[in-house]
Amino acid sequence: MTLHLMSHALCPYVQRAVISLTEKGVAFERTTIDLANKPDWFLAISPLGKTPVLSVGDQPVFESAAILEYLEETQSRPLHPADPMTRAQHRGWIEFGSAILNDIAGFYAARDAAVFAEKIASLSAKFSRLEDQLEDGPYFAGDEFSLVDAVFGPVFRYFDTFDQIGDFGILTGKDKVSSWRMALAERPSVRDAVSQSYPQLLQTFLLNRKSYLSGLMTGAHQAANYRPGV
Repeated sequence: MTLHLMSHALCPYVQRAVISLTEKGVAFERTTIDLANKPDWFLAISPLGKTPVLSVGDQPVFESAAILEYLEETQSRPLHPADPMTRAQHRGWIEFGSAILNDIAGFYAARDAAVFAEKIASLSAKFSRLEDQLEDGPYFAGDEFSLVDAVFGPVFRYFDTFDQIGDFGILTGKDKVSSWRMALAERPSVRDAVSQSYPQLLQTFLLNRKSYLSGLMTGAHQAANYRPGV
C-alpha cells in the first residue's frame, strides 16, 4: 500500500516521521504543504491543519505521535524497545522532546530580553536533565537507535543555526548531550530528513519572526558577543 507523507520544509514533527520511515526502509512519497496557504484537500485530511499527515492508501493518519506508533505496529525494524517498561519510558522521553521543541519555539519567538533569557534557562535545565539521563551512547539508549533519537535529531538541528547566531550557553558543559548531538548529525536518516536548503530556509524564517533573536541576527557583532544575562 502506498504511503504518502504530507510534509513541510521546516517542521521537526515531519522530520520524525521521515527518520522513522527511512530507518525502517519503507518507500514513501512526500508532498510539501504551504502552511500559509493550505489547500482544501489537505484540510480535509488534517483536522488540525498541521503537518505531518501520513496517507495510507486513502486513509489519513494525522499527528506525528500517531504516525510513529502506526509505523511501529505495521512495519519491520522496530525502533521502540521490546520491554514494556522501557518502551513506556521512551514514550515519556519523546514527550520530553516535544516540550523542548515548545521551548525552542518560545526562544525564537521571544519579543524581549527577559522572555528570551527565561527560555534559555528553561532549555538549559531540560538539557541538564538529559545529561543526567544519558549513559555511554552513542544514542539515547546506547548502541541501538530508537524513536527517542528520531525525536531529538530535529531538536539538535535547530542548534546548528542557533550556534551561528550567538553563544547562548544552552548546551555548554553538557558533554554527553554534545556527543549524542554529533552522533545523530552523522546518522544518514537524520541528516537526510531535510533538504539542502533547510539552513537558509530556517534563517529566513527566524529573521521574519521580528523577535529578539531576529534582532541579534541582524546585529552580527552583538550576536557574536552575546552571553546569557549580559
